[in-house]
Amino acid sequence: QVQLVESGGGSVQAGGSLRLSCAASGRTFSGYAMAWFRQGPGKEREFVAAISRSGDTTYYVDSVKGRFTISRDNAKNTVDLQMNNLKPEDTAVYYCAADPLFKVARPYTSWGQGTQVTVSS
Repeated sequence: QVQLVESGGGSVQAGGSLRLSCAASGRTFSGYAMAWFRQGPGKEREFVAAISRSGDTTYYVDSVKGRFTISRDNAKNTVDLQMNNLKPEDTAVYYCAADPLFKVARPYTSWGQGTQVTVSS
């Protein structure tokens, strides 16, 4: 498995931006598709975005299309989530995940510890 550590969470007002980053270690990063999930208060963990191993394919849940961008740097073993025009409903703990297969839903084999994003109105 690959070890994942997220960073970049915080508090922002509605309409603002945050950039989350996930650093991977332990195995060949380019051998894993990467994804971001989130879990809001009282909600189940939901898929947000995924990127293929090469980075040439991405997929987003409808609620973040046009606002969020997932990207990866295989030389630096990182995957980022740029979040623009944030809304209060984006408030959640955001998790980075890795899997050998490109998928748009759970299960993923490796998970980070999560980073909190809070959007105030």
